[in-house]
Amino acid sequence: MISIDELKFDEKGLIPAIVVDADTRQVLTLAYMNRESLTISLEKKLTCFWSRSRRCLWLKGETSGNYQHIVSITADCDRDALVVRVRPDGPACHLGTTSCFDYPLLEDESGQFSAEALMKLIEGRKTTPKEGSYTTYLFQKGLDKIPKKVGEESTEVIIAAKAEDKKETIYEIADLAYHVMVLMVEAGISLDDITKELASRHVIDHKVKQEKMTS
Repeated sequence: MISIDELKFDEKGLIPAIVVDADTRQVLTLAYMNRESLTISLEKKLTCFWSRSRRCLWLKGETSGNYQHIVSITADCDRDALVVRVRPDGPACHLGTTSCFDYPLLEDESGQFSAEALMKLIEGRKTTPKEGSYTTYLFQKGLDKIPKKVGEESTEVIIAAKAEDKKETIYEIADLAYHVMVLMVEAGISLDDITKELASRHVIDHKVKQEKMTS
């Protein structure tokens, strides 16, 4: 643990603060803190910044309701920059997006797979239907079809697992995961929603274990 006095503020008395979602690890925004705003952030466990344009303190969420609840604050090796891990109540950007960093200058074009990319593809099939697409077909059938497919794929996973067929189990789990993601999009549930739910359970489980150790 270090103190505020050990931080290196610039000639204007500011230090950059990179705000990151504690659960998804997504970079939300870059803002600046001075000693006073950092002190408030530490006391309230809510992000408070110094607005360079308005030249005043700025408690994030005070007008929008999109507070950022601080989980941790870490300084870099030179102690002239901060990473603030938070659990946000809403979008970080004033434009209404989750992150302020939505304007790429360079993107990975290798086609590397990610769950986030698959979710975006599935969401696209819902908002912009494509003829001949199986995903589009599922959305057209809606909740009469999608939960049924989730149930069918769950059964296939059980059968493969009971047969101790690892390759087939992996294949069926992938099928199940895809259909669950389609259900999530249909129900308006994001990957962030699931991640945050799992994180909250992890916190509760950790507290229970600590209580058992001290009792």
